[in-house]
Amino acid sequence: MDSSKNKNNNHHNNMVKDFFRRFIICSVLTIPVLLLSKTIQEIISFKISFSGSSYILFICSSFIFIYGSIPFFKGFISEIKKFKPGMMTLISLAVSVAYIYSSFVFWQAIQGKIFFWEVVTLIDIMLLGHYIEMKSVLSASKSVEKLVSLLPSTVHLYVDENETKDIDIEKLEEGDKVLVKPGESIPADGVIIKGSSRVNQAFLTGESKPIQKETDDEVIGGSLNIDGSLTVLVKGTGKDSYLSRMIDLVSKASKKKSRSQSIADKVAMWLTIIAIVTGIITLLSWVFIGKNFSFSLERMVSVMVITCPHALGLAIPLVIAVVTSLAAKNGFLIKDRVIFEKTRQVDTVVFDKTGTLTKGKFKVSKIISLSDWDKDEILIKAASIESLSEHGIGLSILDEAKKRKFKLKKVDNFKSLPGKGVLGQISQEIFVGSLSGLKDTFTNVFVDENKIKEYEKDGAVIVVAIKEEIKGIIVLSDEIREESKEACSLLKERRIKVVMITGDTPEVAKKVAEKLGIDEFFARVLPDEKAKKIKQLQKKGNFIAMVGDGINDAPALAQADAGIAIGAGTDIAAETADIILVKNDPRNVLDILNLSKITYKKMIQNLIWASGYNFIAIPLAAGVLYKYNILISPALGAIIMSISTVIVAINARLVSLKKINEK
Repeated sequence: MDSSKNKNNNHHNNMVKDFFRRFIICSVLTIPVLLLSKTIQEIISFKISFSGSSYILFICSSFIFIYGSIPFFKGFISEIKKFKPGMMTLISLAVSVAYIYSSFVFWQAIQGKIFFWEVVTLIDIMLLGHYIEMKSVLSASKSVEKLVSLLPSTVHLYVDENETKDIDIEKLEEGDKVLVKPGESIPADGVIIKGSSRVNQAFLTGESKPIQKETDDEVIGGSLNIDGSLTVLVKGTGKDSYLSRMIDLVSKASKKKSRSQSIADKVAMWLTIIAIVTGIITLLSWVFIGKNFSFSLERMVSVMVITCPHALGLAIPLVIAVVTSLAAKNGFLIKDRVIFEKTRQVDTVVFDKTGTLTKGKFKVSKIISLSDWDKDEILIKAASIESLSEHGIGLSILDEAKKRKFKLKKVDNFKSLPGKGVLGQISQEIFVGSLSGLKDTFTNVFVDENKIKEYEKDGAVIVVAIKEEIKGIIVLSDEIREESKEACSLLKERRIKVVMITGDTPEVAKKVAEKLGIDEFFARVLPDEKAKKIKQLQKKGNFIAMVGDGINDAPALAQADAGIAIGAGTDIAAETADIILVKNDPRNVLDILNLSKITYKKMIQNLIWASGYNFIAIPLAAGVLYKYNILISPALGAIIMSISTVIVAINARLVSLKKINEK
């Protein structure tokens, strides 16, 4: 799977480089074609002519036609096989008719006008347009590489009870026993048969704090073992592993959305049909009327040349190029332009909680005294002991003490209890840690579990106790981003439904939802279940934007109609998403929706400018007003095309956005 993804990614990159290389080479060779073309010389009132100059014009034009058109002819063949003529068919038809006709005129096989400069400039613009387009559409295949990188390359396999040997992870089989040391990733799905530790599986399950794992508990491959040694019996490897199922979800959902087609392709399809039908009718009509074949053929070619989509080829890519730059300046990056265009249709925004609506960083939210110790004493003693620890939760307690400018006490006999908490002597032995860790450490201490558990709805509960009793509780909660409430409020004002999805407990989820005014939330949801929740909402007819930051969000980001990643989150989320919020501001979701609507409006305007002139120019080129001496020559048609292209370029530059957080 990894090898296949790399091949696809390399293929995509090679195509981008190929278009750019062809554009540069063809553009350089276009210079002599323009300088030696009579039409251009007449327009700018100068003349260049020397022995063999006409042959240089033909050779350069022929090379550009053959070398530059290869990608379009390949696309033409693909479109015809699928019975879906589009931009590639229109380009191939236009340049082929114009080049073949011009070649016959050049070699004096027939009389007429030469269209070499129109042919080469069309090819140049199309190469540039497709290069810009492909650069703006980035593959999500790198996300799979990031997922695979969660697993260690080697594992400690038990040979017997007292000896291990390191082997490549590919050789790991179901039923093997492996040793996972503190700080190492768990190599495969399995069951703990010896040891206990806290395991960080937030990247995979979305839980906002490390989970205490004991003997007989299941563990997921790719999660991080924090502070205890574990012996794990392997239950799932390869395609059967949880991580592989996630990879499969990301891959399938990403492939599904890559089949979307742009608006320009649909316009190109109709222009192709119009060009063919009108061109043939024009030729036959003039022959039937009695005009000579050369005149009739020139009229047909004029129609084909005028239908050449110079402006159409740039109508969409130019807007996307401008919008991509504008978006980057305003705090978000567009990776998939097709999906971005569609975000204007979003009617439901699903937010991940941890790290998206919240900061993903714990802080002390409550201190509860259950004894003769007051709140300050509980915090000071807990912070003093935790100052000797490097655990994240301990640092949060220490930060709160420093914030209050408390003076810490001297601690003797400090001891870390992996997966449980810490011990330290401050006139007496004090425990700071989890409730389960307390019961294992002080077996005779009285514990009123109902009293303690009522605070779990507020966040992670840390107990501070001595051997005889629990002295107090410190509650740590994940801080809600200041911008989150405004973002949710603005979305609801736009009649966009706001949903929250998290791997956290229902109690914690409900509290966050109430604070932010979110009407619906899903709690204790695993990554594969997140994608299922997105599917359920989609089945109701909702157009879903998913906003997340962790690896656990990757399948849901890929499944959603539009995946939006918080930029400071994990690389995997950013790779899987279609749009990335660089500044971790949920309000940027509104900016994305607004810019998408503006972009769509500009695209429609450009498509009208790029193709609308055809409704007047094509009939005139065909000669419907010939008896009134009104006839568009190919040269005039080319000028009209150029004006259309300039209008499209200027209109694209007029895209602007006023950010939500600047209003």
